[in-house]
Amino acid sequence: MLQPPRRLQSIDVFRAVTMFFMIFVNDVDGVKNIPDWIKHVDEFTDGLGFADTIFPAFLFIVGLSIPFALNKRMQSNESRSSIAWHIIMRSLALITMGFFHVNLENYSEAALLPEPVFEILLTLAFFLIWLNYKPGFNKTMQTILQAAGVIILIVLAVLYKGERHGHIIWLRPQWWGILGLIGWGYLTCSLIYLFSKGKLKVLIPVLIFFLAYTTINQTYILDSVSDVLKYLWLLNGGSEVSLIMAGIIISLLYKRNLNNNKRNFFTVMFLAAIVMIVFGFISRPFGGISKIYGTPSWVGICISISIIVFALLVFIVDVKQKADWFTIIKPAGTSTLTCYLIPYFLYSFLELVHFHYPYFLHEGMGGIIRSFAIAFIVIFITGFLEKKNLRLKI
Repeated sequence: MLQPPRRLQSIDVFRAVTMFFMIFVNDVDGVKNIPDWIKHVDEFTDGLGFADTIFPAFLFIVGLSIPFALNKRMQSNESRSSIAWHIIMRSLALITMGFFHVNLENYSEAALLPEPVFEILLTLAFFLIWLNYKPGFNKTMQTILQAAGVIILIVLAVLYKGERHGHIIWLRPQWWGILGLIGWGYLTCSLIYLFSKGKLKVLIPVLIFFLAYTTINQTYILDSVSDVLKYLWLLNGGSEVSLIMAGIIISLLYKRNLNNNKRNFFTVMFLAAIVMIVFGFISRPFGGISKIYGTPSWVGICISISIIVFALLVFIVDVKQKADWFTIIKPAGTSTLTCYLIPYFLYSFLELVHFHYPYFLHEGMGGIIRSFAIAFIVIFITGFLEKKNLRLKI
């Protein structure tokens, strides 16, 4: 029977740091006259900006967390079918949220509701449906609130109007959005972990297959087997599942090595980081380094960066017991989904009241300071809601 590794504070801290910078890079993307290395590189550039490392780090953290969550359920003697159902429902929640979010990119001015109102109602529906209702909460009221959330989603789906190439369109699957991509990757990797019983001898070959698929996906080789690819649609381009599976393997290596030999753990992490960055540069001819296209080079380099950051946080937080250094951003690691959704309320409200930042906060250092401030404000709001037991849980 699988033994669950002890809970790692370093994972919560890693998640909090990543969420903090996700809010920061999303906000700073609209700031002018700042160094190019801070932002995402464009689709035609073979390169990596700081912002391009944040989403892959989050996927890596999803993988780090999977052994903890699923092993706990296994240790509680929960049936495999029950765990699989939990995985499916959790994935469905993320995919649903991502589906609506990605369609906001095409929202039309011809729609009945102004876009900020649509976003506020959409985010409110997510909260009503997936709020972490405590055991003592009135069950009837919970049912009413969740039903209200579902009704709001249905009404918003009916009222939605998008626009593409001058034509009005309805809700449709696109690239699934950030949450949707996490959902599909989580579904695939969690089920593989569950049915492989967390065996490294199975998971490492799976990661190699994912990386190979990601690489070949950048070539024309797969065109000759396009009929076969329809059965691999769940892998998308292979990048998301590669990042999540890498996180799973690193989490298991932590369990195997750190408790017995700390030096051995950090040696393994160093070697793993070297292997992945070498893979990243060797695979660079296959599409270059590109987050937009999910190239193998981008995947390998970002896995390497995530391993190094995780090992550093393990040393600071778990070995040296310095978790208090990160207390100010802790809510971003414990109520992460809540933290991710708060900006949809915040930016929509600012747009409705026609709020405009002073000019000096639109560019340069002033804009960077603004984006850091926004990240702290969002986390502060998240922490306040967490204290009031208002947080999402899927």
